[in-house]
Amino acid sequence: MSPLSDWSDRALRRAGWATWLFHLSVLLVGLALALAIPDPTSTWGSAGFALEAAFVLMAFSFPCVGLVIVHRKPPNRMGWLLLLGVGMALSLPSLLDEYAAYTLVVDPGVLPGGAVAAGLVESSWIWLIGSIGIFVILLFPDGHLPSPGWRWLPPVALSAMVVLALGITVGSETLTEGPVDGVANPMFVESVERAQLFVLQLVLPLMPACMVAAAVALVQRFRRSSGVERQQLKWLAEAGVIVATCYLAAMVGQFLKPDAFSAEDPAWLLVLQNLSLASFGLLPVAIGIALLRHRLYDIDRILNRTVVYAVLTATLVGTYLVSVLLLRVLLDPVTGDSDLAVAASTLAVAALFRPVRGRIQQAVDRRFYRSKYDATRTVEAFAARLGQEVDLDEVSTDLRLVVRDTVQPEHVSLWLREPA
Repeated sequence: MSPLSDWSDRALRRAGWATWLFHLSVLLVGLALALAIPDPTSTWGSAGFALEAAFVLMAFSFPCVGLVIVHRKPPNRMGWLLLLGVGMALSLPSLLDEYAAYTLVVDPGVLPGGAVAAGLVESSWIWLIGSIGIFVILLFPDGHLPSPGWRWLPPVALSAMVVLALGITVGSETLTEGPVDGVANPMFVESVERAQLFVLQLVLPLMPACMVAAAVALVQRFRRSSGVERQQLKWLAEAGVIVATCYLAAMVGQFLKPDAFSAEDPAWLLVLQNLSLASFGLLPVAIGIALLRHRLYDIDRILNRTVVYAVLTATLVGTYLVSVLLLRVLLDPVTGDSDLAVAASTLAVAALFRPVRGRIQQAVDRRFYRSKYDATRTVEAFAARLGQEVDLDEVSTDLRLVVRDTVQPEHVSLWLREPA
């Protein structure tokens, strides 16, 4: 390695450590401000400090994984994307949000720039969505575009993000985010306000369009991939599906709570919101496993278990609800308000768990993991024949065929010890 290259590597490592320490400092200061903010004025509402702590853990996981990737060889642009792109989009708005709440609501005037901080938070969602929903998906796993035909997407997406961020930041006369609703925006430019609606209508659709294009590029990359790259893409897809499911459950729970328009959320909904926020941390974990290739090929087993238990949970919950409803209708004339229907349904679901799981496992293996299903059937058939076979030559031949069909080795040899 040349001295110049060695110096460049050391400089990049130091820059990575400096960026990581910056994120750590920013998140700790934001957490300290959250502790100083009373719960009614907290930017996190009734979820309080627990939701803030969950956000800090989730946000800090991105720069941590990015730092590890930056120190690996060969270098991968995904590390810097997690450190500078996603990390900044998460940590800086968190600090600015808490700072604005403290300086504008808790102790007005004690620190300068509270309204400016609140104004910058207004457009922070654009950078988060763009960095994860467009650039991470587009550049994963090697930090390069899937093909030269996608070179137009990064400049278009970045231009849309900049225009939207500027339009929202300087085009709104009053602020609407967090506890500073209705505060005058110090960065407001009156001449921009007239063009803001036109700009938003013209540019805002570009964001979801770019996200769809990035997803299409990911699908194209997956279809052309094989070996290690395909396994890496599976890790990202698995994490994305889990995060999307958790957020969908939290959104549904928000509408199903007793008073959908109430500011106070029940305890179960707060737990669900915390889980959905913490699930976001699965993305950097999946990216880290994929790029560091630690237990990379375990993803097939994880995907299998995820599909099986998701279908099993939906089946058992549906069975439980239907059985409770039917048993209540049938038993109410006899038992009245007794909980016999609930108890009977619970016992029935518990008894169905193992057989239903076995059937679902077979169906999933047969549909999505055909090679595993065929191998299992081959081994079961061989075990059944083995109990009836007495010719050693036939057993040896059959065993070699089974090993060849299931394991598919390049060469098969069988040694048998001569009888004494």
